[in-house]
Order: sequence, then C-alpha cells, then structure tokens
Amino acid sequence: MSKPKNPKNAKSAKNAKKPSKPKDAPRRPDPAVTPASPCPCGRAEAYRDCCAAFHQGRATAPTAERLMRSRYSAFAVGDTGYLLRTWHPTTRPGSLDLEPAQRWTGLDILGTTGGSAFHTEGTVEFRAHFSAHGHADSQYENSRFVRQDGQWVYLDALSSV
Repeated sequence: MSKPKNPKNAKSAKNAKKPSKPKDAPRRPDPAVTPASPCPCGRAEAYRDCCAAFHQGRATAPTAERLMRSRYSAFAVGDTGYLLRTWHPTTRPGSLDLEPAQRWTGLDILGTTGGSAFHTEGTVEFRAHFSAHGHADSQYENSRFVRQDGQWVYLDALSSV
C-alpha cells in the first residue's frame, strides 16, 4: 500500500472509505487447499505430506512425474515462486501472473518416458482440468523435464503433431 502524497489532505484511517469493488471484478479464488486437504496433484496423501513439502523446500521432486504433479499443485494453490524456481532458466519467463478466476480441478497423467532417478531427461503427458468464469475446460500437454544441478526442472512443452 502506498502512502498518500500529501498527508495533510489524507483522511484518517478511521474515516477513510474503502474503494468499492465491482461484483464481477476478477479476484483470486479463496484458497481451497489447506494442509490437511487432499493434495491437488491427485495422489492419496494430504497436501502437507505431498506437494507442500516441495513447495516449501523441505524436499525435492525425485522424478519428472512428481515434479509435474507438484507444479500442477503450485498452479492450484497459486505458488508462482515455486513454478518459477522449477522452470529451466533458458525457458523461464521473467514473471508469472495466474488468472485470478481460474480453479484447477483435476490432473490426469496420461503417460511418462524416462524421468526416474536414473535418467537426466523425461516427459510427462497429462491433461489438467480447470474451470474459469463458470466454464469447465482442460489443457493437454506433453511436458519435457531435465535435471539441472541434480534437480528436476520443467524445460518446455513438446509440440503436438
């Protein structure tokens, strides 16, 4: 919050009117995921025991699929810092703005190649389900992951033919 330019003309905090928001103004949905909630990634664990460990830096994803799942969960909880940290520096955007009205509703892993503890590259083919502005939709992608300094990172999406 910025300070008023001229404090003499500023209203006191008690008497200041809060600006009204239009009812249809976009906003980030209230967090629906708590530590005890099922993890958005679709695994059986609670969020605190699954992807939250990666988001909070308590653990790193051991496989490309787990990184994909944790990145999906990061979209679901709005953790742009984690998304940027786990993006390869050659393809990482400078910043990331999430659509405030978008809710991620499910993840289907359709296939994987490589991506284990014994690989340096891997792919994860998935369909991510979401709703935005009352409309349900999904995003299909076959993502490519590589190891950088021993950690899995998202590189890019393979083009679909």
